[in-house]
Amino acid sequence: MNFSRAKSEEDFNKAHTKAFINEIQHLLSPEEANLISLNDVKQMIKSSAETYVGMKVIPIDKIIGSEGRYNDFDNHFFPKSTHLKNRWQHVDEAALNDITLPPIKVYEIAGLYFVRDGNHRVSVAKARGTEFIDAEVVSLQSEIKLKKAESLKEIQKQIINYEKRVFYSETNFGDITDYWCLDFSSAGRYDVIYNHILTHKYYMNQDKATEVTMEEAVKSWFFNVYFPLASIIREKYILRDFPGRTLGDLYVWTVRYWDDLKKKFGDDIPMDAAVIDFKKKYKIPIAKRFLNRIKCIILRRAMTDSVNEPL
Repeated sequence: MNFSRAKSEEDFNKAHTKAFINEIQHLLSPEEANLISLNDVKQMIKSSAETYVGMKVIPIDKIIGSEGRYNDFDNHFFPKSTHLKNRWQHVDEAALNDITLPPIKVYEIAGLYFVRDGNHRVSVAKARGTEFIDAEVVSLQSEIKLKKAESLKEIQKQIINYEKRVFYSETNFGDITDYWCLDFSSAGRYDVIYNHILTHKYYMNQDKATEVTMEEAVKSWFFNVYFPLASIIREKYILRDFPGRTLGDLYVWTVRYWDDLKKKFGDDIPMDAAVIDFKKKYKIPIAKRFLNRIKCIILRRAMTDSVNEPL
């Protein structure tokens, strides 16, 4: 076996081991160790228009995901499976022997890059500490600019924060209601709220000679629709049955559920009855949550014991 072949095998084994350790470290939250899927980000940003940019030299650390091979690599682009070994080593050998490979192909969205073709080349480059790489770039239209992220959860948080800033700015929601904590755990919810306000405004305008202003609609929706339902959700302690969710989340879900009930059984269903029924139908049982917590404790202890075990 020649030197470059032996070295490339060593390099792959190191990278593969790092992927394994990364998965172990994220055993309790495995999704945080996954490579980010371009499609997941596109769905949150709702980007469709494409612009061909052409050849560029791009920073490796801004390549955070893949269009199609996101299951083969972890969130640092380390190879997760041994079936990648042969191709990975060929790319690594080329780098060791200063052989120039074709540029990779990437999508750029919100200032970050996702691989279309060349995942193995990116993986090898990251493993070797390369800072820049030649790429053929297609840009996807987006108003938001994202910072470097290592998980879809981090991306989602940035998008939600951006959507909140836009919603509060465009509607003057905070100044009108003095309520600054309309928060969500998923992207796209502020558009839902905006549509709720527009619908409320439409009904307010019925049989009115003068058009209701957006400020009046926002205030009326908040105090006559959102606040009463949010108060019931608080009073019934619904949030504690949906860990990690927000009051805004529960508002959107219960309104949708209430609307479904009214379509099936008529408009006479009280708001509080709909909230209670929603809780009964969708909450996670206490026993299941308890067992999940026990499992987490056992896993944490097992991981701690393995880390502290003498070599």
